[in-house]
Amino acid sequence: MGTQNPNVPPRAQVRIPGDKSPNRGRRTGGLVHDNTRHTARFTVIGNHLAQHGELSLLAIGLGTHLQSLPKGAPADIRTLAARFPEGATRIAAALRELETHGYLRRERVRTPAGRIVTRTTSCNQPTAARHRTGEPASAPDRGPAPVPALTVGPPATTATPVTAVTAVTPEPQRSEACEERTQPEARGTRAPRKPLPDVPHPGCSVPGLFQAAADLLADLHRHSPHLLLSAADTAHLTPGVAAWLERDVTPAAVRRALTADLPPEGVRRPAALLAHRLTAQLPPPPPFRAPAGAPPVETKVRNCDGCDRGFRAPVPGPDRCRDCRTECEEAV
Repeated sequence: MGTQNPNVPPRAQVRIPGDKSPNRGRRTGGLVHDNTRHTARFTVIGNHLAQHGELSLLAIGLGTHLQSLPKGAPADIRTLAARFPEGATRIAAALRELETHGYLRRERVRTPAGRIVTRTTSCNQPTAARHRTGEPASAPDRGPAPVPALTVGPPATTATPVTAVTAVTPEPQRSEACEERTQPEARGTRAPRKPLPDVPHPGCSVPGLFQAAADLLADLHRHSPHLLLSAADTAHLTPGVAAWLERDVTPAAVRRALTADLPPEGVRRPAALLAHRLTAQLPPPPPFRAPAGAPPVETKVRNCDGCDRGFRAPVPGPDRCRDCRTECEEAV
Protein backbone atom coordinates (compact mmCIF):
# COMPACT_ATOMS: atom_id res chain seq x y z
CA MET A 1 0.00 0.00 0.00
CA GLY A 2 2.91 2.36 0.58
CA THR A 3 4.42 1.79 -2.92
CA GLN A 4 3.04 4.12 -5.60
CA ASN A 5 2.54 2.94 -9.18
CA PRO A 6 4.57 5.31 -11.40
CA ASN A 7 2.49 4.37 -14.46
CA VAL A 8 -0.69 5.92 -13.11
CA PRO A 9 -1.33 9.41 -14.55
CA PRO A 10 -1.23 12.14 -11.88
CA ARG A 11 -4.63 13.55 -12.86
CA ALA A 12 -7.51 12.81 -15.17
CA GLN A 13 -7.09 14.06 -18.75
CA VAL A 14 -9.86 16.26 -20.12
CA ARG A 15 -10.96 15.51 -23.67
CA ILE A 16 -11.26 18.51 -25.95
CA PRO A 17 -14.77 18.68 -27.48
CA GLY A 18 -14.73 17.79 -31.17
CA ASP A 19 -11.14 16.53 -31.08
CA LYS A 20 -11.16 13.04 -32.56
CA SER A 21 -7.45 12.81 -33.33
CA PRO A 22 -5.52 9.86 -31.87
CA ASN A 23 -3.23 12.32 -30.05
CA ARG A 24 -6.06 14.03 -28.16
CA GLY A 25 -5.03 15.16 -24.73
CA ARG A 26 -1.38 15.40 -25.80
CA ARG A 27 -1.65 18.30 -28.30
CA THR A 28 1.10 20.86 -27.75
CA GLY A 29 -0.11 23.62 -30.08
CA GLY A 30 -0.71 24.68 -33.68
CA LEU A 31 0.42 27.47 -35.95
CA VAL A 32 2.16 30.40 -34.30
CA HIS A 33 2.73 33.71 -36.15
CA ASP A 34 5.90 35.75 -35.82
CA ASN A 35 4.73 38.91 -37.62
CA THR A 36 6.55 42.17 -38.31
CA ARG A 37 4.67 45.17 -39.62
CA HIS A 38 5.45 45.95 -43.28
CA THR A 39 6.34 49.54 -44.10
CA ALA A 40 7.33 49.18 -47.79
CA ARG A 41 6.93 46.75 -50.73
CA PHE A 42 3.85 44.87 -49.58
CA THR A 43 0.47 43.90 -51.06
CA VAL A 44 -2.83 43.56 -49.21
CA ILE A 45 -4.42 40.17 -50.00
CA GLY A 46 -7.92 39.33 -48.76
CA ASN A 47 -8.61 36.14 -46.82
CA HIS A 48 -11.34 35.35 -49.32
CA LEU A 49 -8.50 34.58 -51.78
CA ALA A 50 -5.81 33.29 -49.43
CA GLN A 51 -8.30 30.89 -47.73
CA HIS A 52 -10.57 30.17 -50.68
CA GLY A 53 -12.30 26.83 -50.29
CA GLU A 54 -12.61 25.94 -54.00
CA LEU A 55 -9.43 27.27 -55.58
CA SER A 56 -6.35 25.08 -55.82
CA LEU A 57 -3.17 26.06 -54.04
CA LEU A 58 -1.55 26.90 -57.39
CA ALA A 59 -4.46 29.20 -58.31
CA ILE A 60 -4.30 30.95 -54.91
CA GLY A 61 -0.56 31.51 -55.26
CA LEU A 62 -0.89 32.68 -58.86
CA GLY A 63 -3.70 35.09 -57.93
CA THR A 64 -1.54 36.50 -55.13
CA HIS A 65 1.37 36.94 -57.55
CA LEU A 66 -0.80 38.73 -60.11
CA GLN A 67 -2.13 41.16 -57.50
CA SER A 68 1.45 42.03 -56.49
CA LEU A 69 2.55 42.93 -60.03
CA PRO A 70 2.65 46.60 -61.08
CA LYS A 71 0.37 47.99 -63.75
CA GLY A 72 1.49 47.10 -67.24
CA ALA A 73 3.54 44.04 -66.25
CA PRO A 74 3.26 41.07 -68.66
CA ALA A 75 0.86 38.41 -67.37
CA ASP A 76 0.58 35.96 -70.28
CA ILE A 77 1.08 32.22 -69.99
CA ARG A 78 4.48 32.25 -71.67
CA THR A 79 5.87 34.87 -69.26
CA LEU A 80 4.46 33.11 -66.19
CA ALA A 81 5.81 29.73 -67.34
CA ALA A 82 9.26 31.28 -67.73
CA ARG A 83 9.02 32.83 -64.26
CA PHE A 84 7.81 29.75 -62.30
CA PRO A 85 8.74 26.04 -62.46
CA GLU A 86 5.14 25.01 -63.29
CA GLY A 87 4.48 24.35 -66.96
CA ALA A 88 2.19 26.23 -69.30
CA THR A 89 -0.61 23.67 -68.95
CA ARG A 90 -0.85 23.97 -65.15
CA ILE A 91 -0.60 27.76 -65.27
CA ALA A 92 -3.37 27.91 -67.89
CA ALA A 93 -5.59 25.74 -65.67
CA ALA A 94 -4.92 27.99 -62.66
CA LEU A 95 -5.81 31.08 -64.71
CA ARG A 96 -9.10 29.45 -65.70
CA GLU A 97 -9.86 28.81 -62.03
CA LEU A 98 -9.25 32.47 -61.21
CA GLU A 99 -11.50 33.49 -64.12
CA THR A 100 -14.26 31.19 -62.93
CA HIS A 101 -14.29 32.77 -59.46
CA GLY A 102 -13.95 36.35 -60.72
CA TYR A 103 -10.37 37.08 -59.68
CA LEU A 104 -9.21 37.46 -63.28
CA ARG A 105 -10.75 38.98 -66.41
CA ARG A 106 -9.32 38.63 -69.91
CA GLU A 107 -10.75 40.24 -72.98
CA ARG A 108 -9.54 40.43 -76.53
CA VAL A 109 -9.35 43.96 -77.93
CA ARG A 110 -8.22 45.44 -81.20
CA THR A 111 -5.47 48.06 -81.11
CA PRO A 112 -5.48 51.17 -83.34
CA ALA A 113 -2.89 49.37 -85.47
CA GLY A 114 -5.40 46.59 -86.20
CA ARG A 115 -3.80 43.88 -84.07
CA ILE A 116 -5.82 41.72 -81.67
CA VAL A 117 -4.31 41.50 -78.18
CA THR A 118 -5.45 40.15 -74.83
CA ARG A 119 -5.98 42.59 -71.98
CA THR A 120 -5.65 41.01 -68.52
CA THR A 121 -7.33 42.51 -65.42
CA SER A 122 -6.63 41.24 -61.90
CA CYS A 123 -9.52 41.82 -59.44
CA ASN A 124 -8.81 41.75 -55.71
CA GLN A 125 -12.53 41.77 -54.71
CA PRO A 126 -14.79 40.00 -57.23
CA THR A 127 -17.95 40.74 -55.24
CA ALA A 128 -17.39 44.51 -55.29
CA ALA A 129 -16.58 44.34 -59.02
CA ARG A 130 -19.91 42.61 -59.71
CA HIS A 131 -21.76 45.30 -57.77
CA ARG A 132 -20.12 48.02 -59.86
CA THR A 133 -21.16 46.32 -63.09
CA GLY A 134 -24.79 45.95 -61.87
CA GLU A 135 -24.84 42.15 -61.59
CA PRO A 136 -27.28 40.84 -58.89
CA ALA A 137 -25.56 40.01 -55.63
CA SER A 138 -27.39 36.65 -55.42
CA ALA A 139 -25.92 35.45 -58.69
CA PRO A 140 -23.45 32.63 -58.31
CA ASP A 141 -19.76 33.48 -58.49
CA ARG A 142 -19.38 32.66 -62.15
CA GLY A 143 -16.85 35.35 -63.05
CA PRO A 144 -16.50 36.63 -66.60
CA ALA A 145 -17.18 34.45 -69.59
CA PRO A 146 -14.20 32.22 -70.38
CA VAL A 147 -12.03 33.39 -73.26
CA PRO A 148 -11.61 31.21 -76.35
CA ALA A 149 -9.35 28.21 -75.99
CA LEU A 150 -6.81 29.85 -78.29
CA THR A 151 -5.65 32.19 -75.51
CA VAL A 152 -5.33 29.67 -72.66
CA GLY A 153 -4.27 26.50 -74.40
CA PRO A 154 -0.77 25.03 -74.61
CA PRO A 155 2.05 27.08 -76.16
CA ALA A 156 2.08 28.00 -79.80
CA THR A 157 3.92 24.80 -80.74
CA THR A 158 0.61 22.85 -80.75
CA ALA A 159 -1.47 25.08 -82.99
CA THR A 160 -5.11 24.14 -83.66
CA PRO A 161 -6.32 24.33 -87.29
CA VAL A 162 -9.02 27.00 -87.72
CA THR A 163 -11.23 27.99 -90.61
CA ALA A 164 -10.58 31.18 -92.52
CA VAL A 165 -14.18 32.40 -92.18
CA THR A 166 -14.83 32.50 -88.44
CA ALA A 167 -11.43 32.31 -86.73
CA VAL A 168 -8.69 34.87 -86.28
CA THR A 169 -4.99 34.27 -86.14
CA PRO A 170 -4.02 33.64 -82.50
CA GLU A 171 -1.80 36.34 -81.12
CA PRO A 172 0.57 35.92 -78.16
CA GLN A 173 -0.98 37.08 -74.93
CA ARG A 174 0.09 40.63 -74.13
CA SER A 175 -0.47 42.93 -71.21
CA GLU A 176 -1.40 46.60 -71.38
CA ALA A 177 2.29 47.58 -71.53
CA CYS A 178 2.79 45.36 -74.61
CA GLU A 179 -0.36 46.86 -76.15
CA GLU A 180 1.05 50.36 -75.81
CA ARG A 181 4.26 49.34 -77.60
CA THR A 182 2.29 48.15 -80.64
CA GLN A 183 0.66 51.52 -81.34
CA PRO A 184 1.91 53.48 -84.39
CA GLU A 185 3.47 56.34 -82.46
CA ALA A 186 5.56 53.88 -80.44
CA ARG A 187 6.83 51.91 -83.40
CA GLY A 188 9.15 54.63 -84.66
CA THR A 189 11.01 54.92 -81.32
CA ARG A 190 13.78 52.44 -80.63
CA ALA A 191 14.56 51.20 -77.16
CA PRO A 192 17.74 52.75 -75.72
CA ARG A 193 20.83 50.61 -76.18
CA LYS A 194 22.39 49.03 -73.13
CA PRO A 195 25.60 50.78 -72.07
CA LEU A 196 28.87 49.05 -72.85
CA PRO A 197 30.56 47.14 -70.01
CA ASP A 198 33.36 48.89 -68.17
CA VAL A 199 36.95 48.21 -69.25
CA PRO A 200 40.15 48.30 -67.18
CA HIS A 201 42.29 51.43 -67.14
CA PRO A 202 46.09 51.66 -67.15
CA GLY A 203 48.03 52.95 -64.19
CA CYS A 204 49.77 55.68 -66.21
CA SER A 205 48.40 58.07 -68.80
CA VAL A 206 51.11 58.14 -71.45
CA PRO A 207 49.82 59.66 -74.72
CA GLY A 208 51.85 57.25 -76.80
CA LEU A 209 50.30 54.25 -75.01
CA PHE A 210 46.75 55.43 -75.71
CA GLN A 211 47.61 56.24 -79.32
CA ALA A 212 48.98 52.73 -79.86
CA ALA A 213 45.81 51.25 -78.30
CA ALA A 214 43.54 53.37 -80.53
CA ASP A 215 45.51 52.37 -83.64
CA LEU A 216 45.18 48.69 -82.71
CA LEU A 217 41.40 48.97 -82.35
CA ALA A 218 41.03 50.89 -85.60
CA ASP A 219 42.95 48.16 -87.43
CA LEU A 220 40.88 45.22 -86.09
CA HIS A 221 38.42 45.20 -89.02
CA ARG A 222 41.32 44.37 -91.37
CA HIS A 223 41.82 41.09 -89.50
CA SER A 224 38.12 40.38 -88.81
CA PRO A 225 35.44 42.22 -90.86
CA HIS A 226 32.89 41.80 -88.04
CA LEU A 227 34.92 44.05 -85.69
CA LEU A 228 34.29 47.38 -87.40
CA LEU A 229 34.03 49.86 -84.50
CA SER A 230 32.61 53.35 -84.36
CA ALA A 231 34.54 56.33 -83.03
CA ALA A 232 32.59 56.29 -79.75
CA ASP A 233 33.19 52.55 -79.25
CA THR A 234 36.91 53.00 -80.00
CA ALA A 235 37.18 55.78 -77.42
CA HIS A 236 35.46 53.57 -74.83
CA LEU A 237 37.71 50.54 -75.47
CA THR A 238 41.04 52.40 -75.79
CA PRO A 239 41.82 52.45 -72.01
CA GLY A 240 41.25 48.67 -71.86
CA VAL A 241 43.73 47.98 -74.66
CA ALA A 242 46.18 50.45 -73.08
CA ALA A 243 45.96 48.45 -69.81
CA TRP A 244 47.02 45.32 -71.74
CA LEU A 245 49.91 47.09 -73.45
CA GLU A 246 51.04 48.48 -70.08
CA ARG A 247 51.44 44.90 -68.83
CA ASP A 248 54.09 44.04 -71.42
CA VAL A 249 51.63 42.37 -73.82
CA THR A 250 52.59 42.81 -77.44
CA PRO A 251 50.06 44.33 -79.87
CA ALA A 252 50.00 41.06 -81.82
CA ALA A 253 49.02 39.13 -78.66
CA VAL A 254 46.27 41.65 -77.88
CA ARG A 255 44.95 41.36 -81.43
CA ARG A 256 44.88 37.55 -81.24
CA ALA A 257 43.00 37.64 -77.90
CA LEU A 258 40.35 39.98 -79.30
CA THR A 259 39.79 38.23 -82.64
CA ALA A 260 40.06 34.55 -81.64
CA ASP A 261 37.04 32.19 -81.77
CA LEU A 262 34.53 34.65 -83.19
CA PRO A 263 31.16 33.17 -84.28
CA PRO A 264 31.01 32.59 -88.05
CA GLU A 265 27.63 34.31 -88.36
CA GLY A 266 29.03 37.55 -86.99
CA VAL A 267 28.66 39.59 -83.80
CA ARG A 268 25.64 41.81 -83.15
CA ARG A 269 27.49 44.17 -80.77
CA PRO A 270 31.24 43.84 -81.36
CA ALA A 271 32.11 46.62 -78.90
CA ALA A 272 30.34 44.79 -76.04
CA LEU A 273 32.16 41.55 -76.91
CA LEU A 274 35.54 43.29 -76.96
CA ALA A 275 34.82 45.06 -73.66
CA HIS A 276 33.99 41.72 -72.04
CA ARG A 277 37.17 40.09 -73.36
CA LEU A 278 39.36 43.00 -72.29
CA THR A 279 37.99 42.69 -68.74
CA ALA A 280 37.66 38.91 -68.37
CA GLN A 281 41.00 37.99 -69.99
CA LEU A 282 43.12 40.81 -68.53
CA PRO A 283 46.62 39.34 -67.91
CA PRO A 284 48.38 39.81 -64.56
CA PRO A 285 51.02 42.50 -64.11
CA PRO A 286 54.53 41.56 -65.25
CA PRO A 287 56.92 40.18 -62.60
CA PHE A 288 59.05 42.64 -60.68
CA ARG A 289 62.51 43.20 -62.09
CA ALA A 290 65.17 45.03 -60.09
CA PRO A 291 66.71 47.96 -61.96
CA ALA A 292 69.97 47.04 -63.62
CA GLY A 293 73.09 48.62 -62.09
CA ALA A 294 75.92 50.35 -63.90
CA PRO A 295 77.99 48.02 -66.08
CA PRO A 296 81.35 47.03 -64.63
CA VAL A 297 84.36 49.06 -65.79
CA GLU A 298 86.73 47.03 -67.93
CA THR A 299 90.39 47.46 -67.06
CA LYS A 300 93.51 46.35 -68.91
CA VAL A 301 97.16 45.96 -67.94
CA ARG A 302 99.51 48.09 -70.07
CA ASN A 303 103.05 49.50 -69.95
CA CYS A 304 103.68 53.13 -69.06
CA ASP A 305 105.10 55.17 -71.90
CA GLY A 306 107.26 57.12 -69.44
CA CYS A 307 108.80 54.57 -67.08
CA ASP A 308 107.85 51.34 -68.86
CA ARG A 309 106.24 49.98 -65.71
CA GLY A 310 103.12 47.89 -65.89
CA PHE A 311 99.89 49.37 -64.53
CA ARG A 312 96.14 48.68 -64.81
CA ALA A 313 93.89 51.34 -66.34
CA PRO A 314 90.35 51.44 -67.80
CA VAL A 315 89.80 50.92 -71.51
CA PRO A 316 90.14 53.40 -73.10
CA GLY A 317 92.39 55.14 -70.60
CA PRO A 318 95.67 56.96 -70.04
CA ASP A 319 98.97 55.62 -71.40
CA ARG A 320 101.08 56.73 -68.42
CA CYS A 321 101.03 55.53 -64.84
CA ARG A 322 99.95 57.74 -62.01
CA ASP A 323 103.49 58.78 -61.01
CA CYS A 324 104.40 59.82 -64.56
CA ARG A 325 101.18 61.76 -64.92
CA THR A 326 101.88 63.57 -61.64
CA GLU A 327 105.40 64.52 -62.74
CA CYS A 328 104.10 65.82 -66.07
CA GLU A 329 101.46 67.96 -64.32
CA GLU A 330 104.09 69.39 -61.90
CA ALA A 331 106.46 70.17 -64.76
CA VAL A 332 103.78 72.10 -66.56
